[in-house]
Amino acid sequence: MERQRNISEFILLGLSYDQNIQIFCFVLFLFSYVALLAGNLLILVSIRCSPLFHQPMYYFLIHLSSMDICYTSTVTPKLIVDLLGGTKTISYDNCMLQLFAVHFFGSIEVFILTVMAFDRYAAICKPLHYMLIMNRTRCHLLVLAAWAGGALHSFPQLMMTIQLPFCGPNEIDHYFCDIFSLLKVACTDTYITGVLVVANSGMVTLVTFIVLFASYVIILFSLRHHSDEGRHKALSTCGSHITVVILFFGPSIFAYLRPPATFPEDKIFALFYTVIAPMFNPLIYTLRNREMKNAMRRVWCQKPCLMHSLKEIVIFFKRASTIILGAMEV
Repeated sequence: MERQRNISEFILLGLSYDQNIQIFCFVLFLFSYVALLAGNLLILVSIRCSPLFHQPMYYFLIHLSSMDICYTSTVTPKLIVDLLGGTKTISYDNCMLQLFAVHFFGSIEVFILTVMAFDRYAAICKPLHYMLIMNRTRCHLLVLAAWAGGALHSFPQLMMTIQLPFCGPNEIDHYFCDIFSLLKVACTDTYITGVLVVANSGMVTLVTFIVLFASYVIILFSLRHHSDEGRHKALSTCGSHITVVILFFGPSIFAYLRPPATFPEDKIFALFYTVIAPMFNPLIYTLRNREMKNAMRRVWCQKPCLMHSLKEIVIFFKRASTIILGAMEV
């Protein structure tokens, strides 16, 4: 790899050269990141300390909130710091790590959203067999499959990128190490690599979106046989899921399901699936959910459970970071 490149760092051109715009973006994204952390930690603790933890939907919601934090934390802190600095640089190794982490956590989030759609299908279309279908063992296996799918998606992306020669220039027209931006600065013909990237990222995005769309069409079609109360409750839950799917998949499809190229709009669309959509997830899943709001009221008065759950969350993120860093060193 050392023989294939003669640069040790990349320069990120960021969102804008205008100082006023950078200050505005700094305030906006700092607020967004703090809101994302607070909202998702609120969900994690509230579910973990309440009986909702034993329900499959909220079990998956815990993992979705964890992925929101991990996924956004690979990009947003660096973006916030760069908005206050001068030259925005990132080392080659950290760039490759960021590329891997973005695709790893992002694809896990995609697969968990798909699993949650399957859970809603089982709950609404097969209510009598729901607890049998979505037993805890199967829930564990589905989450494990989502992590395995994330690894199968992200490692090929990383392997294709680290084999590219980078001879200069080293300026990336983005605010993080996105794969299409890296292909643009590689000093070789990247057409085949670009096609493979589209086949990988694009097809993962398209297939999962089709599966999600089909599952919700089936769910909505089956609701005509339910009572008005059951229909209202199901529509409220599915409405939250559909909103999250649209916010995440709309920009993702534009970014990856197209010929391998870069466009000025890429950075704007990337903000939606790296910052904005994860920030709105806690609001979407809590404000429209009576069970979550009731659980939050009960949980935050129980200090022993609260402290125990916070310790578990810290241990989880430490283990996740150790696994990722160990994989990168290998």
